[in-house]
Amino acid sequence: MKPKVIVTRNFSGKWIERLKEFADVTLWQKDAPADREWLISNVKGKDGAIVMLTDSVDRELIEAGKGLKAISTMSVGYDHIDAEYARKNGIVVSNTPDVLTDSTADMGMALLLSAARRIVEGDRLVRNKGWKEKWKPDFMLGLEVSGKTLGIYGLGRIGKAVAERARAFSMNVIYYSRTDKRVGFAEYVDFKKLLSESDFLVVTVSLNEETRNSIDKAALDAMKNDAILVNISRGPVVDEIALYEALKGGNIAGAALDVYTEEPVNLDSPLVNLENIVLSPHLGSATIETRDKMAELAVTNLIEALKGNRPKYTV
Repeated sequence: MKPKVIVTRNFSGKWIERLKEFADVTLWQKDAPADREWLISNVKGKDGAIVMLTDSVDRELIEAGKGLKAISTMSVGYDHIDAEYARKNGIVVSNTPDVLTDSTADMGMALLLSAARRIVEGDRLVRNKGWKEKWKPDFMLGLEVSGKTLGIYGLGRIGKAVAERARAFSMNVIYYSRTDKRVGFAEYVDFKKLLSESDFLVVTVSLNEETRNSIDKAALDAMKNDAILVNISRGPVVDEIALYEALKGGNIAGAALDVYTEEPVNLDSPLVNLENIVLSPHLGSATIETRDKMAELAVTNLIEALKGNRPKYTV
C-alpha cells in the first residue's frame, strides 16, 4: 500500500508526478496558501507532508496529523514549523538548503546595488516623466560600492556566497556570527564593530529568539549615517518601526528589504512611503532553476524519510 501524503501548494509538475508514483497525494489546488481548515482536515491519516513557508505547522496541526512520519518544507527556513514538538512526536523534519544559496546571494547583491546606485528610484523618475534635464554633475548621486566595507550578519551558506560576490566588487568583508568561522576571505568581528564599521550591512542570519528584532533602534543608531541595510534573511530580524525612524531621520542612508515581519507587506506600513528604501516581494529564491531544484529536494527528502532513510537535509 502506498503511503499517504499531503502537499500544501502546487509546484513543478514533474516532481508532483514523481511523488504520485510513490504515494497517494492530496494536493491543495488553489493558487494561494492552503487555508487552515483544509490543512487540519486533510493532514489526518497522512504519513507525510510537504509544506511551504506560508503554512503554520504548529502543535495543533501536528496533533491533527498524529500518523505523520515526515514533514518536508520547500524552504531553507523552518521557523514556521514547531520542529522541536515534531521531533518529540517522532516526525522527521527536512528542508531545502544549498539549492537556493546562489539565487538568494545574487538577490542580496542586486538589492545592495539598487539601493547604492538609486536604480529603482531612477526607474520611477523616468516612468513618471520626471527626467526633464540633461546630464548635470549632481544629478541623483548614489554611493560607490568598490572599496567599501561590507558587513555580513550571519555567515552561513548564503552569507558566504554574498561575501564571495562582494570580493568581485573589491569590497572589504567583515562578518559577525555566533562563532568565528575562520575563513580566509572575511574578518570576524563582534556585533558592535560590525554595526559601526559597515558601509553596507547584509542580514543573512537565521531567525530565532536570539536574532529576532536584533536589528533594533540601538543597532541602527550604531551604524554609520551613510550606511545601507539589506535584509534577505527573515523579516522579524529587523525592527521595522525602528528602521522607519532611522531612514526618516537620516540615521542611515538607505535600506533594501526582500523579507518583512508581515507578508505580503502591509500597504499601510510607513516604509512604503519612503524614497530611500527598495522593497522587493520576497524574491530571494525566485528563479526558474532554483524553484525546480527546491521542489525536487522537497520531494526527495519526503520520499527518503518515508522509506525509513535519513534525508540529506534534516533539521
